[in-house]
Amino acid sequence: MANHPPVVALTMGEPAGIGPELALRAWLMRDAERVPPFLCLADPALLADRAARLGWDVPLREVAPAAAAKAFATALPVVPLAAPAKAAPGTPRREDAAAVVEAIERAVELVRSGAASAVVTNPINKEALYTAGFRHPGHTEFLGALAEAWTGAPVQPVMMIAAPELRTVPVTIHIPLASVPSALTTELIVSTGRIVAGDLRRRFGIHAPRLAIAGLNPHAGENGTIGTEDETIVRPAVDALRAEGIDASGPQPADTMFRPEARRGYDAALCMYHDQALIPVKTLAFDEGVNVTLGLPFVRTSPDHGTALDIAGRGIARPTSLLAALRLAAVLAGGGGR
Repeated sequence: MANHPPVVALTMGEPAGIGPELALRAWLMRDAERVPPFLCLADPALLADRAARLGWDVPLREVAPAAAAKAFATALPVVPLAAPAKAAPGTPRREDAAAVVEAIERAVELVRSGAASAVVTNPINKEALYTAGFRHPGHTEFLGALAEAWTGAPVQPVMMIAAPELRTVPVTIHIPLASVPSALTTELIVSTGRIVAGDLRRRFGIHAPRLAIAGLNPHAGENGTIGTEDETIVRPAVDALRAEGIDASGPQPADTMFRPEARRGYDAALCMYHDQALIPVKTLAFDEGVNVTLGLPFVRTSPDHGTALDIAGRGIARPTSLLAALRLAAVLAGGGGR
């Protein structure tokens, strides 16, 4: 990993959202915020239009990926897309779906070819992509499919939200809450725990990672009196992880495991469903949280927020999470942890 070139591949995300302006602002803040060199996979005309609307002086330079790091000091390096993206701020277009997907695919290919060190993705508008035939629940699952095409083997992508005070992992992700109990299995918790522990060692530099496993039910089921899943599914998973030498504890009551004293006892919390994982980390660090996809053969991070169509093009979107995602991507690609 240390031999990768010092440039991160950043996708534009939803053209009608805040992604393009966040990319522009990240470049403007490159010195003050210690932003690592990045290239942007985007329609250059879209970026130029957004900069003009906002009155920002951002020189753009269309480059081959190999020239991006050198260009970064004086211009935002842009690798043009074959598909156009013409959306106005706040107004998604079905026709732009091809450009959104192309940016993600090409970012992964740049890392695969050695032209970039990591992938950072701006938020996508899944509804707009679905109307154009996109078949994946979200970014995480799409990246998993791209990783399988890369490796030729099954890949389980795992979502982690990483913030300075807390890292959380939802074991089940983009499914209805009513579907969680039937989707949750001991095997899924164990495989997720293995991936998290492995990437905490390999990417984050934590020699002996500690995992806290949340219960599914209130009070972690109270020994089966408030639902049986914690005794029949979660506890056997904790036992299996411990048998493999992974420092895992639980099932822990989710209403107490995120207080400061409890957080000091683990490096990552495995949660049973999406909101159980995302509510605490977004409450603690809404602007600093970073979405990290574990279990991939490449580093991928993303800001932990959506497309914010309601404020797109106004120049008021906070770049904090994207800046954190860019910095973390560069650090993880170098194997230096966080």
